Amino acid sequence: MLSRLSQAGGVALAVGVALATTFAKPALGQTIALTEATIDDLQTAMAAGTLDAQTLVQLYLDRIEAYENQGPAINALITVNPNAIAEAAALDQLRDEGQIQGPLHGIPIILKDNYDTADLPTTAGSAVLAEAFPLTDGFVVQRLRSAGAIILGKANMSEFALSYGRLGYSSMGGLTRNPYDVNYDVSGSSSGTAAAIAANFAILGTGTDTAGSIRGPAMVAGLVGIKPTLGLVSRSGIVPLTLSFDVAGPMARTVTDAAIGLGVMAAPDPDDPRTLMGDEAAIADYTQFLDETALTGAQVGLLRDFMGGNPEVDALTQAAIEQIEAMGATVVEVDVPEALQSPWAYMAPAVTHEFKSQIEAYLSTLPLGLPRSLAGLIQASIAPAIADLPTPINPARLDGMRQSLASQGLADTGLLYNLSNQIPMVRQQVEDMMAEAGVDALIYPTMSCPASPLYTLEEGDVEYTCLVGDPYEAGYLANISGFPDITVPMGLTEGGLPVGLSFMAEAYSEPRLLGYAYAYEQAVQLQISPSTTPPLAGEMIDLEND
Repeated sequence: MLSRLSQAGGVALAVGVALATTFAKPALGQTIALTEATIDDLQTAMAAGTLDAQTLVQLYLDRIEAYENQGPAINALITVNPNAIAEAAALDQLRDEGQIQGPLHGIPIILKDNYDTADLPTTAGSAVLAEAFPLTDGFVVQRLRSAGAIILGKANMSEFALSYGRLGYSSMGGLTRNPYDVNYDVSGSSSGTAAAIAANFAILGTGTDTAGSIRGPAMVAGLVGIKPTLGLVSRSGIVPLTLSFDVAGPMARTVTDAAIGLGVMAAPDPDDPRTLMGDEAAIADYTQFLDETALTGAQVGLLRDFMGGNPEVDALTQAAIEQIEAMGATVVEVDVPEALQSPWAYMAPAVTHEFKSQIEAYLSTLPLGLPRSLAGLIQASIAPAIADLPTPINPARLDGMRQSLASQGLADTGLLYNLSNQIPMVRQQVEDMMAEAGVDALIYPTMSCPASPLYTLEEGDVEYTCLVGDPYEAGYLANISGFPDITVPMGLTEGGLPVGLSFMAEAYSEPRLLGYAYAYEQAVQLQISPSTTPPLAGEMIDLEND
């Protein structure tokens, strides 16, 4: 048994269950609410002829109309695809002809707005790129469309994927709010995707994660988020931040839906050499690893060193530990070496020095008339056309861009030492830490504190407790090492804010981690829906044609 266990865990789990809604898988012949449906449910209904892609798209558009700029004004999206209904009609025709494109046939999804789309602008949250239409879809977008997905919209994000104190804010999209409580943020930088999926504007979304940017937003929006192994999913056709750490991955309401998304997204790509370096191939169907008994006999290591930020988060983590142990796993505490207890220090050089050359390489792929250099991007960002907007660029983000411009870039000796020595050291130390403890995976609260208040609020306007300087620290270990990490909901605070549990292990351990996350998810049976975006009339779906 785990030592030093808090006695508050059982109470915290009870709070989470009381504030959440538990849904059983419907039997054929039943109906299900759109807000509770899975990808499999939607495919079952479309196969039965009780639903088609055009109707499904319209249902989601109605929700966007009701809740995006009206009602709670979630402000999750930058662009809504004006051709979504027409694309759905074409996919319905293919279905009628017996041509199913893939597991996402007719399924509307949301892309973070740093994924290239030839038919929709790709802004990375920058108003400077409001008219930036890439020449082609990015590699992952091509795979999603080939699997039958409909790009319903593109989501707001922290500008160029770094928040600098304004989580979920950009000059292009303004500020995204958390559907669970609009006085709180949706973390960053994949804020809009998380808010959109939580509000049920679509059933699946994509994010990018350089320093927790999939997992943080997924946690505070009550979602499952997968940060894959570096090299499992291509980054070509995605606006870069720091390619030493950038990864792309799915966000969804269930482990199964996220696993379906990962299977579509993961594939080698000659335009991203990192995807050709792995010893293990991407797997087309990760749902085969979803096993309710996966935690039985598992050895799991708890990173307690990264707890202590918030009593409710710690209590919910304790409840999760007790649940995992009740399922037959052994949980032991794993001591984090002192060298790994401040992991941001290993990331900072790359974040500063890589951006200039990498963003300029990306800008060179865009049509003429847009900035071609970081200097030009900065100049355009402070020009009156942007500076006089109601949502000008975050001054701290601008300062970060200037620091990158002034840096020595990829020639910086500190960066070279960091990439050639320190990053491999971190990777080895994480592997050694797991081996010495004899554990199959590491667990920790995805963030050590819940969602924080909107940056626009004054201190004390809403309740917030965070006793650590950086609640994302534990998650950085996955970024630095390149290892996969999956966050899954583990309950709600008394104020109704979601909290998540992360499962992390060595490179290409996604099958094992998905099994653990699924087993835990099925045991607690929490599917948490925000009260600000309730079901609309007409959203019940028949799963079988009577």
